[in-house]
Amino acid sequence: MTFWEHLDELRGCLIRIVIAALLAAVVAFCFKDLLFSIVLAPKESDFVTYRLFEKIVGHIDDFHVGLINVDIAQQFLTHMKVAFYMGLLVVSPYVIYVMFGFISPALYKSERRFAVRAVGGGYLMFLAGVALNYFIIFPLTFRFLGTYQVSNDVVNMISLTSYIGMLLTMSLIMGAIFELPILSWLLATMGILTAAPMKKYRRHAIVAILIIAAIITPTGDAFTLTIVSLPIYLLYELSVVVVKSTEKTNYSR
Repeated sequence: MTFWEHLDELRGCLIRIVIAALLAAVVAFCFKDLLFSIVLAPKESDFVTYRLFEKIVGHIDDFHVGLINVDIAQQFLTHMKVAFYMGLLVVSPYVIYVMFGFISPALYKSERRFAVRAVGGGYLMFLAGVALNYFIIFPLTFRFLGTYQVSNDVVNMISLTSYIGMLLTMSLIMGAIFELPILSWLLATMGILTAAPMKKYRRHAIVAILIIAAIITPTGDAFTLTIVSLPIYLLYELSVVVVKSTEKTNYSR
């Protein structure tokens, strides 16, 4: 095809993606109660993560953190925002399928297999990061910060926008951070990265991880810093294993 034909094909792909995302967002918008029962679940003491921790460590005090709204249109705008992101998350497999269908004809068979592994692995790791944040990192962080008081005379009044913003920001950040093993695998496959320097400079990496965690955390407390730093460090160790395994595979070839 000519350049303009390729451009027209790309436009068709983008139109299909936008339509699918909008339809999914509309459906999510219509199911408001179900949507926000999921989004707001971590602020209640009966959330699955708290119940699991209760079974492990024993009794955990019940808690409830109320949210407030201070802007007249903010609840409606938040509803639209959350519905859009939820719709985009639901149709994300279709988005990847459409875009890969546009790009794949230009790839050789070996390159296509490599791309499928990279894109598929990256997508699954992103979802894993979002899930870890929703079930572990965000609930523990919110419970600690939402119930923390310097005095009984000071009552926490957390806004809806603050809650949603923190949840979305931390979900996107953790999803992106979970791409570290995939990025390491790509660099190792191309011969750019090896396991030896990753092991040698592990201590330096730990310091860098703490600095990165301090930058990306929406709050500056030590509790949140620890909760965010630990998964990043584990991902670093997983990346070392992946790179070492890739080196062996490249050497055998």
